Amino acid sequence: MSAVYRVDLDAFARNLRRVREAVAPATPMLVVKDDAYAHGLEPIVSRAVAEEVRWFGAFDVATGAAVRRIAGPDVRIFVWLIGGLEDLAAGIAADLDLGIGDEALLDDLSRLGADRPARVHLKIDTGLHRNGIRPERWDAALAQTSALVAAGSAAFEGVWSHISEASYADDDDARALFLAARESARSAGLHPRFSHLAASAAGFARGEFREDLVRVGAFSYGIRPAGGPGERELGIAPIATLWATVTAVDPAGVHLDLGSLHGLPSALGGRFDVMTPAGPRRVEAIAPTETVLAAWAGAEPGDEIAVFGADALHSATDLAEFIDTIGEEIALRVSPTVPRIHVDADA
Repeated sequence: MSAVYRVDLDAFARNLRRVREAVAPATPMLVVKDDAYAHGLEPIVSRAVAEEVRWFGAFDVATGAAVRRIAGPDVRIFVWLIGGLEDLAAGIAADLDLGIGDEALLDDLSRLGADRPARVHLKIDTGLHRNGIRPERWDAALAQTSALVAAGSAAFEGVWSHISEASYADDDDARALFLAARESARSAGLHPRFSHLAASAAGFARGEFREDLVRVGAFSYGIRPAGGPGERELGIAPIATLWATVTAVDPAGVHLDLGSLHGLPSALGGRFDVMTPAGPRRVEAIAPTETVLAAWAGAEPGDEIAVFGADALHSATDLAEFIDTIGEEIALRVSPTVPRIHVDADA
């Protein structure tokens, strides 16, 4: 086998327990977008349910519906990329919680005529401009939501937003907007059951941001923030390792086959080492279908090399920091053509 991505589900379970401890008394929402950060949606969701995770963040409606099929009826699944009427209808049919950050979606809900109310979490734009209802339009959106609730088309479940996590000052300003928006909702007779503002980093570091739910993606998979605290300090660990095998040895170096379209950035060539049977060796070049290492005596086809991750010299975030990006970017570049092997010794 040329390359495999080995995922340790027991390590994942330990991270989930650490997340639960770190964000208490808030409830963690496990974010599983992008095929569970490229770790494989079905095994990740199945183990998370076994670990008593009861909230999932699925990003889009198609992923949310897939999580529902895997997890069954007893979990809540939050989605926030919603394309219009068809997505709304599919989300309601799959019993999803819908993050609404666009007044046009409220218009669509009023026309939908679904056989059950949509569970709505209204998003206030607190300055990130990723999406969300602008503060000057918030009262109008609340009035529209109230009308939907009165008509039986919506159940008002929550107020939510994203923050930049660029600085404490920026986040404090965003939180002030969020709290004001929530108070306006209550004054309008809309009482949210759930509030959620923080993701992984703020959820761990800033207790006042935790609210009722904390959306935790990267930390659950052991991906630390670039330029931030290390895994040991956070109490998490990478759960996956990208393994490759030596396919050829020639004067140019030792060649690894990482599978077609593996996606690792070519800019990483010459910037990091991997462990070989002869000790660390530099990754000299990364091409679309192979990676070339500095040679060592006795290298043979079939030698196994840990490229990055739990059993390697460097984590995804280590590699990301070499090229000024984030660990998620490296993890998500492991192509779906690379087989995933899930190890679940505790099952």
